[in-house]
Amino acid sequence: MATIVGDRTLRDLLEHRAHATPDRTFVIFDDLASNVVQLSYAQFDERVNRAANLLLALGIASGDKVNLHLPNCLEFLFLWFAAAKIGAVIMPTNTLSSAAELEYLLNHSESRLIFTDSDHADVAEQARQHCAGIKAVILCGRSEKQSAYQSFDELMAAQPAAAPDAKPSPIDEVAILYTSGTTARPKGVMVTNANYVYAGETVAKAIRLSPSDRHFVVLPLFHGNAQYYSAMSTLVAGASMALMAGFSASRYFEQCISHQCTVASLFAAPMRMLLAQEPRDQHRNNRLRVVIFAQSVTEEQLSEWHQRFNAPLLQLWGMTETMGPPLMNPIDYERRNMSVGFPVMGYEVDLVDDGGQSVERGEIGQIVVHGEPGCTLMKGYFKNPEATAETIRQGWLWSGDNARQDDDGYFHFVDRAKDMIKRAGENVAATEVEAVILQHPKVFDCAVIGVPDEIRDEKIMAVVVAREGEQVGAEEIIGWCQARLASFRVPQLIEFRQELPRTSVGKIQKHILRRESAAKTK
Repeated sequence: MATIVGDRTLRDLLEHRAHATPDRTFVIFDDLASNVVQLSYAQFDERVNRAANLLLALGIASGDKVNLHLPNCLEFLFLWFAAAKIGAVIMPTNTLSSAAELEYLLNHSESRLIFTDSDHADVAEQARQHCAGIKAVILCGRSEKQSAYQSFDELMAAQPAAAPDAKPSPIDEVAILYTSGTTARPKGVMVTNANYVYAGETVAKAIRLSPSDRHFVVLPLFHGNAQYYSAMSTLVAGASMALMAGFSASRYFEQCISHQCTVASLFAAPMRMLLAQEPRDQHRNNRLRVVIFAQSVTEEQLSEWHQRFNAPLLQLWGMTETMGPPLMNPIDYERRNMSVGFPVMGYEVDLVDDGGQSVERGEIGQIVVHGEPGCTLMKGYFKNPEATAETIRQGWLWSGDNARQDDDGYFHFVDRAKDMIKRAGENVAATEVEAVILQHPKVFDCAVIGVPDEIRDEKIMAVVVAREGEQVGAEEIIGWCQARLASFRVPQLIEFRQELPRTSVGKIQKHILRRESAAKTK
């Protein structure tokens, strides 16, 4: 692996920047409540050292896992790089997760600590009750709840500012990023130091990121996008980033202009939310030279975006498992943003049929990506060798996504081969929702599908068959899901049927449900 990314770790990169350019701005954090904090590389590294010494003082050793149940905040960044400095592993979780969902992730990942904030402490505490491995819940930020929890700020302030004595290697794991799969349980993508370095280098080189650039980061840090594409490319290039506490469509361009950002990362749902805002001439006064994005938008939306915002777009394709984006539109060649572009330097991409044979130009095939596990591809799925072997076969990662290649070599995303729903940037496995609905005592059968939504990519529809003799309503099903699932996984639409369409071997024919749903909306 050293032949691909060199013998570098997150610790090496950060400490190099802190010594080479100590006064250069690394991160600006805006809490969206008029509080802005700016840290140089040296200041950031000093706080990371204190956080790393705190983890050691709390008994966290190399290989131990800590849960970051946090929204976008400086503490997330401190703990991410602190864990990397001592060889520990972060396990970030979506702050919208229910207690039951968080409980599974904590137990499966073998996490030992939970770092959260006052808004999410109750859910963390509920989950902790069923997690014997959790030693403590530590609260980040200020609140009245600090009397009941250990305070991260107070604990960190008592730690020395010197770097801890540790030497992680490029192949050491730094994170486990759980991603929804086609099974009822999410899978933990193991991300190494080399993975993070490669992801950062890939994006930085592909968009020509320089020290004068500033990333505008509004996507959540618990997702791979903000970590790989924004934070890591910033670090490898010695650039800076403006981290927002969250995404605000009404304030997006004002914040971007105020913080003098030059590059950004989005996906289709927030882009549509931005286009839904009242047009304002001053939005064109931004300094954005490129906005990378994923997921399809219409040609009309692309045209309106350029006309209203004058912020050049660049569509790409990638997964949590692929680290960097293997497919991107070129920065210095013709961009066709209705496509996902060409293979990125360093990645080998093919389209294959179910037997693994390359399909002809113009035909639809599954996207497969060749690479080195633990460096250019994920190391594997945590405690799931079967899923790892199914996904990475002879050095090729099978994505589960279908695409075709046009006559000029541009790749065009077609659909997801996996039974996945995309809702406002969140991947929702239909089987996860189905498993919850099927637990309802009045439900006999169900199928969950995604139906188009103009703003949030897809709505979740559950087609339900009630048990014979039972009466159940839509509100009851939705309430049942709300008590057991994160809000973004809860169906918005419920349809009742006497039976579901099935094949001769009993497989639900979801394509029929999707087709019939589409016909009703015409």
